[in-house]
Amino acid sequence: MSRTVLITGVAGGIGSATAQVFAEAGWRVIGVDRGDRPAPTSLHRFIRADIADIEQSRAIFDEVTAQEGRLDALVNNAAIQVAKPLVETTPEEWDAVMASNLRSVYLGVRHAYPLLRADGGGAIVNVSSVHAVATSANIAAYAASKGALLALTRALAIELAREQIRVNAVLPGAVDTPMLHAGLTRGHVEGTNIEELMDALAARTVMGRIGKPTEIGRAILFLADSHYSSFVTGQALIVDGGATARLSTE
Repeated sequence: MSRTVLITGVAGGIGSATAQVFAEAGWRVIGVDRGDRPAPTSLHRFIRADIADIEQSRAIFDEVTAQEGRLDALVNNAAIQVAKPLVETTPEEWDAVMASNLRSVYLGVRHAYPLLRADGGGAIVNVSSVHAVATSANIAAYAASKGALLALTRALAIELAREQIRVNAVLPGAVDTPMLHAGLTRGHVEGTNIEELMDALAARTVMGRIGKPTEIGRAILFLADSHYSSFVTGQALIVDGGATARLSTE
């Protein structure tokens, strides 16, 4: 029987690539996003919903229960980013980031829990960020939310181990997505156009390039698939081309 995964933020760069990776590996992919259904045909089912809303979150998993009856993995990928100094970030913007990046995971895990435990266990993969461990200016709300998500990952790994539910996090670095492009205006790299900004950012990684969304999707699949990672839980897998391996003073 094919295994089933639910991926939030499936219309985004990493989300859509991850859906394709899982589909190619033989999984049934349920994609969730508050936007329109994405173009990829890799989705078995698409649910349009705001995952930070308690009733809409509950309805997602009620539908999965009724239509699928099982869930083998949950990938909490959806996120938003506010790129501005903290003192210029409004309370409404702060709350929006925390709702999308953190509250949604809390709700999703609560509502997915009965499905995951019913089939003898499963996996949760939270998409955090390198900003959880090393960050830069003008991205404080996002960094705070991703750091909290990493702490939540460890806490959940402890709480859910008795149910054979593994919980891990992937921490992407610079990956070629619309969110990365939008964040290049923060002033942390120099350039006059998107190509120059991307090249400057790529030069800061050990591997000398920007990551591809598919590369993050494969890391997520590794952590979600018990065939590969059955003894891995509570861990943070950094996928950043070596960027955090290098001292900033070097």
